Amino acid sequence: MSLDWVGGAAGAWLIAALVLGIAEILIPGVFAIFLAIAAAITGIAVLALPDLTAPVQIASFAIWSTVTVLIGKRWYRDYPLETSDALLNNRSARLIGQIVTVETAIDHGEGRVRIGDGSWPAHGPDALVGESVRVTSVVDGVVVVDAVEDAPA
Repeated sequence: MSLDWVGGAAGAWLIAALVLGIAEILIPGVFAIFLAIAAAITGIAVLALPDLTAPVQIASFAIWSTVTVLIGKRWYRDYPLETSDALLNNRSARLIGQIVTVETAIDHGEGRVRIGDGSWPAHGPDALVGESVRVTSVVDGVVVVDAVEDAPA
């Protein structure tokens, strides 16, 4: 298969880099940018050394992909993104302190509560259906609740 229509192998690698870069913009949070950099480096290498064989090009891409992903991983560890909401991606921590409604009576320490539009298993003191309880923690996907003294009506 001839790659002349895209400028040869170098053009194909540079187009791949562009496509991966666009994918990163459209689907943020994916590591496509690191693969785009690796493809660009490989494309530039093929421009400089046009006699590189396909296996060498693929090996170059694999090596540069590994290097850029490791650099990116280190960068994100050393310079974490700051946010105004520290619990943005920690749904369990966001639940602590919320007052929720008992959906299935909590009997002998086990029942279910309604949180938003979902139903969660719950552990805590006995409570009847419809009572309000406060979430005190979340352990392995189970909310731990406690009685609310001044529950809203």
